[in-house]
Amino acid sequence: MKKEKKGNLLRKPKKSAQKKDTHGKRRNPSSARGYAKSAADKKNPAAKAATFSQAERIEGKIDASGKGFGFLVRDDGGEDLFIPARDMLTALGGDRVACVRTGMNRGGGEAKVVEILSRANEHVVGTYRRTDGVGIVIADNPRLGTDIFVKDERSGGAASGEKVVVKILKYPPMRRPEGEVKEILGFPDEPGVDILSIIRMHNLYESFPATVLRESERIPQSVSEQMLAGRTDYRNQTVITIDGDDSRDFDDAVTLSRTREGLFRLGVHIADVAHYVKADGELDKEAYKRATSVYFPDRVLPMLPEALCNGICSLNEGVDRLTLSVEMDIDDFGAIVRHKICEGVIRSRARMTYTQVAKILDGDAELCARYDFLVPMLQDMKTLAAILRKKRTERGNIEFDIPECKIMLNEQGHTVNVTRMQPLVSHKMIEEFMLACNETVAEHFVAKKIPFVFRAHAAPPPEKVQTLIGFVSALGLTFPSVDSPKSADFARFLASLDQSVAGVVNRVALRSMSKATYEPNNAGHFGLAAPYYCHFTSPIRRYPDLMIHRIIKAFLHGENVSKFTDTVVAASRQSSEREKLAESAERKADDLKKAEFMRDKIGEDYFGVVSGVTEWGIFVELENTVEGLIRTENLPGDGYVFNGELFRLDNPSRTFKLGDRLHITVAGVNGDRVSFALFSEKDFA
Repeated sequence: MKKEKKGNLLRKPKKSAQKKDTHGKRRNPSSARGYAKSAADKKNPAAKAATFSQAERIEGKIDASGKGFGFLVRDDGGEDLFIPARDMLTALGGDRVACVRTGMNRGGGEAKVVEILSRANEHVVGTYRRTDGVGIVIADNPRLGTDIFVKDERSGGAASGEKVVVKILKYPPMRRPEGEVKEILGFPDEPGVDILSIIRMHNLYESFPATVLRESERIPQSVSEQMLAGRTDYRNQTVITIDGDDSRDFDDAVTLSRTREGLFRLGVHIADVAHYVKADGELDKEAYKRATSVYFPDRVLPMLPEALCNGICSLNEGVDRLTLSVEMDIDDFGAIVRHKICEGVIRSRARMTYTQVAKILDGDAELCARYDFLVPMLQDMKTLAAILRKKRTERGNIEFDIPECKIMLNEQGHTVNVTRMQPLVSHKMIEEFMLACNETVAEHFVAKKIPFVFRAHAAPPPEKVQTLIGFVSALGLTFPSVDSPKSADFARFLASLDQSVAGVVNRVALRSMSKATYEPNNAGHFGLAAPYYCHFTSPIRRYPDLMIHRIIKAFLHGENVSKFTDTVVAASRQSSEREKLAESAERKADDLKKAEFMRDKIGEDYFGVVSGVTEWGIFVELENTVEGLIRTENLPGDGYVFNGELFRLDNPSRTFKLGDRLHITVAGVNGDRVSFALFSEKDFA
């Protein structure tokens, strides 16, 4: 787990002031704006939900414009429908609604809201402003589609410019919603307020309820002899942990030896979190609610309290710890000849870091001398990891070059540097061991035909594959398979690319991929070319891992595991939804901190690569992974036409396309958004 820092203290509103993702076909924004403007001039009819036949109802989510009108993003995946301001009822961005078609406009189909099915925005995070005697909250989420009106007596004493959480009280049709300030977060430049705003916006959980903390405090912080009954004892083996320099919890450990037959015997030992977190206890209910730990540049929101994740479930050096262990005997071709899954006990011999291990493998004399008892094992680990990686590559594992960044903050929580991370040989080594373990566990329990939670990654949708094929064809390349391509087709194609086009084709290929999810049925993992896959190796930070640990332990103890049949369905759904939410919050926080880093660099010039192309402009990514937008109207010339199939903007004399290398100037920063301008138009003359 990343190093956690304390956030700022919050202040509640003054008591004296209190009374008590867009899918579908491309839209025509200009026609929508024009329609909304003319509609606003008409008399607003009474907004009443009418009764329509089930066949006429179209359900989905509102994507609001901020100009009164919106779009229906349909549940059935059909074309988005334009909703004029007069027909929005009281819907805001994100609300689930039922609509009926009302006709066509110049941009496509048109609809009206007939029923609000559920509200997405009972509480809204934004900036409080008071101008001309009127208080409003400008929502941080631009897709809410509106500001919120706040009467003075409901402002909670907030000062203009402060970040607040406001509860929506009324939804008047054709007018701003009315709300009440419930929490004052502070001014945006105060330490931690920016990340705290994201936490509130995504309804994440900062602290644990008292009942959960009391239960965690009752958990023993040492392993007793009574706990060891029936467990395999690995304490005489050279077991180590390898983690990041600033990690505080260590939930996986590894060891490697050779059998008499000359096979590699890889041991992967995972903290036995399920021994302490009992089904339906307060800890389990809270872990299920959170479903994942969330990692921000300045803090971590853990799935479990510190007494577990940094205490008894952390495989600390020199102390006994309970584990679920997987032993795999692997031949020189990477085939797992046999395996064993059991409850175990370990005592870590060393807390190693990725940096240390990489230096040892590179021959660092000082570290090799200090850890001479580990050097032979680490060298064997490097050899085995290369064998496993070669096997995965041969079967069709798809390798994408996805840059990761490291965001460094000062004591005040402000960004002082953003750099691109380069994976070390030690990162790849542990990755291979965890992948092999996850596959082994998944295959074992598919064979046992018991309820389980799998990690599934479906083949890419045909329409996205066709987009990729069209794109590479325009580059003069031939994709190996047109109909239902396999993982190996993607892998071989990407591996064959010349460096001049590899980056841009990788980006488009990655966008063609489906999103991995948790599922109660094994469907394999397309990206890994793995017929069986699950997440077993991180029960401290992921609920699906904890869930299958509980199932495995029940199976090992001969219990009736059919009781998990319904539980795995609910756990899979909850884990997928919370993972998506956490990723959205983490991405928002990273963007915010990257933008903060660029704030004092306005006017400076850099080189970057076009990483995205839309009808409203091009995104350019710098070497440090910061991404900024150059709007279409700020590109040289005019008359640009967006080609979504080829990811390019064209006008009669210029073309901007994915992968172009550009010289840019930082033009501005607004919140988490960075804007660029071309450094010199003469570069494109």
